[in-house]
Amino acid sequence: MLLQSKLRLLPSALTKGTRRRLHNGAVDVRGSLRALLRDTAQPVAVVTALMDPAIPQATKNPSQFHGATLSSFTSISLDPHPLVAFSLRIPSRMATSLTSAHSSGDLYSHMVINILSEHQASTALRFSRPDLYPEPFASLPHTLTEEGLPILDGSVGAMSCRLVAASWPLHDLESLTSREKEEQSEWKGEGVASELFIAEVIRVERVPTAGTVRPLLYHRRGYVTTMGIESKPDPKTSN
Repeated sequence: MLLQSKLRLLPSALTKGTRRRLHNGAVDVRGSLRALLRDTAQPVAVVTALMDPAIPQATKNPSQFHGATLSSFTSISLDPHPLVAFSLRIPSRMATSLTSAHSSGDLYSHMVINILSEHQASTALRFSRPDLYPEPFASLPHTLTEEGLPILDGSVGAMSCRLVAASWPLHDLESLTSREKEEQSEWKGEGVASELFIAEVIRVERVPTAGTVRPLLYHRRGYVTTMGIESKPDPKTSN
């Protein structure tokens, strides 16, 4: 019993004694990680979904759809379930819309994730700056899935997805390690808070596109695409 009591006290004692050092270390890590990721090309994707009707829209023609350019997107599993993950800043209209869709339980598909092509840098900008483009779907060619969600024409590909659970608050690590569902704490610190979304891919959609296209990548604060590397002959095998 004495040992268990000491173990229960240990985390709080360590937190008090190392809080300042951990904070300073986290600041250093964030800066180094940010610099590293700038040198690492990331795929660019746009998530599209139904706009939560409760969200006010300051436009003349309110849209039933909403879209957002993802700053992070990745495939995390193929078997036994095809899963993808991405994060969204909070508060945001997309995070609110997806949370609302998951809570309702009425939709088979909650969203479409569009993998942008090399010709869609302007599309990425359009869905990342709602202040400049309050009506991003206006005059933008797109089709609809079986559930009526937008697929952006010209993308490399698109997938209809369904959230497997509610989002995870990335500013509250204690809630991530707890097995019990607790009320999420509100972010009151500096910087930007995000939530993690994990979704199951339920269908890969057919995308209207003109021939073979290369993916759009974000690298060193700009948009680029892929290029093949010319292989040089091995001098050992050329003789």
